[in-house]
Amino acid sequence: MWKNFYIKPNEIGILYYRSDFKKILQPGTYTYLGWHWQVTTYDLNYPEANIENLELLLRNHSAELQRYLLVVRTAFNQAALVRCGQNWVSVAPNQLIAFWRGFIAVESHIFNLNESLELPAEFVQQLRGMNLSWIERFQISEHEIGLLYVQNNFVRPLEPGEYAFWAVNRNISVRTLSRILPNPEFPLEDVLIERHPEFVAAYCEIVQLQNQQVAIARYQGKVISILSPCSRKLFWRGVEVELIDISTDTKLSSRLVSELVSGLPEVLVLSRNFLHICEVRTQHTGLLYINQEFQTQLQPGKHAWWLFGYSLQTEVFDLRQQTMEVSGQDILSKDKVPLRLNLTAGFRIVDPLRTRNGLADVNGYLYKELQFALRGAVGERTLDALLEDKGAIDQSIFEYIRQKTTDYGIEVDSVGVKDIILPGEIKTILSKVVEAEKAAQANVVRRREETAATRSMLNTAKVMEDNPVALRLKELEVLERIAEKIEKIQVNGGLDNILTELIRINRN
Repeated sequence: MWKNFYIKPNEIGILYYRSDFKKILQPGTYTYLGWHWQVTTYDLNYPEANIENLELLLRNHSAELQRYLLVVRTAFNQAALVRCGQNWVSVAPNQLIAFWRGFIAVESHIFNLNESLELPAEFVQQLRGMNLSWIERFQISEHEIGLLYVQNNFVRPLEPGEYAFWAVNRNISVRTLSRILPNPEFPLEDVLIERHPEFVAAYCEIVQLQNQQVAIARYQGKVISILSPCSRKLFWRGVEVELIDISTDTKLSSRLVSELVSGLPEVLVLSRNFLHICEVRTQHTGLLYINQEFQTQLQPGKHAWWLFGYSLQTEVFDLRQQTMEVSGQDILSKDKVPLRLNLTAGFRIVDPLRTRNGLADVNGYLYKELQFALRGAVGERTLDALLEDKGAIDQSIFEYIRQKTTDYGIEVDSVGVKDIILPGEIKTILSKVVEAEKAAQANVVRRREETAATRSMLNTAKVMEDNPVALRLKELEVLERIAEKIEKIQVNGGLDNILTELIRINRN
């Protein structure tokens, strides 16, 4: 019995007799006698040769098979790349794989993973855009630097460019850091400093501080970081670092105050957690306490101290004249008349240290003492005495409060009762009293004026009795007044009898 086989132009076949390999069949037609012949065909458009029992066939027929096959065998520490035309295939360690030769160009490249996990640059470019197993690719931009980690252990830095690494049974990762930021967050800084000094020396500035040191890092003249004592930090090269010794004085110089406190807002935000800041305005003064002990008095301006290792406290006092109002005080006078009073006091602090050491609440103390003084001054006087001499109340309160405040460095300049508010019924009574007094005074004045007028008329009569000319002048004066009220007066004869005639006419 004859058996025919046809191998297509894009195929290749393997001839078996009773499962034994005999030969490789090229495209064409073949005829064999017997039922036990069989052929396995492979499509050469898929160059990988998935041949059963490949290991056994290579052991017995290696020479013939390798004429048609590219055999790739990798050891436990090897990986391979196979180019099949325009495509690539990655081969893991401990693998045996074969590819058909001739129909599509194939070539293989073996890589020793013990020597390097990185693929050469020429392969990286050829593999661009392909998704291959066991290969990790990374792109480092021109403004970045990459840190290569294998099994979470730092290996080396990566400059800008394209990279590919074998990730067979290994965790490969790259952490990118911006070179634009001078103080990026380096991963595990202490490990980099201790275990990789060559990387630190080539790329970084390291700042390591002692117990009484503070550091200010600047980049292009701008503050980018403040470091506390006993700390260490990595920066990219190009960062300027100023070390400050705070063992003897924690106060910042005027230059640093201008830069860290009065400068850019973002610098103030950066330094706020490290500084105790006190601003003393004009006509004010400040007190500085370090570890609960008074140190010095602060002049107007901005002051700042490093917080490290010290407890700082500042208080600012206003030295200008201040006013306190004690309003709505309901007090009984000596004669049991309820009154409501409003008091104003002017004071200023002349010795802030004594004030701070003696008083916890200046305004509260003054308000209380002014209340006591006002109640004492009003309660000792009757209503009439209070209304007659309000200045006596002011003086009494002033003397009392001055004695109370002198020992606390407070000077009271003036005290005055602004208002004495009486109840409604008391106001009505006082109004009647005042009205009666004014009416009596008016009667006295009226009687006094009437008496003076009568006396004046008597004196005038006496003068006229002794002097006829004066009498005539008086008559003429009266005549002038009459003439102002009538249109015309006709005089016949002399002026001697004109008034007599007018009087007679008036009587009729």
